[in-house]
Amino acid sequence: MAIVFVSPKQRQKMFFLGITILFLLFLSVIGTIVFFSKPKPTMEQVFIKPDIEINFKVLDLDQVKGSLLMGKVQREFTYSATTEKGKQESGSIFADSIEEAKKKLEDSGLFLSTLEEIFIGRENPFAPYY
Repeated sequence: MAIVFVSPKQRQKMFFLGITILFLLFLSVIGTIVFFSKPKPTMEQVFIKPDIEINFKVLDLDQVKGSLLMGKVQREFTYSATTEKGKQESGSIFADSIEEAKKKLEDSGLFLSTLEEIFIGRENPFAPYY
């Protein structure tokens, strides 16, 4: 039988130690290449400023001068009323104010019993819907 002076565990330990040292050496070489390298200078212009001209003469055209301004946003009201014949009628109407809504309905021949504004949206917009 042969006499072995190095035990198998010692040989395995040296093998893993050698692989670990080679791996760490490889990582350090790659790290130095990556961290100490400088970016290559580029001659290309990254941002090209566009040539924009604003033609304010358009505002002097008759089409623009003759256009209507956007009107005030009207509110929605629900109503229930009776007609001159005594028939119950309900629905909704758009107007700037509650007084204007009353006037519109009375001019159309309705006698108001209730008139309420519909509020758009929710009190707490962050509350869940369920």
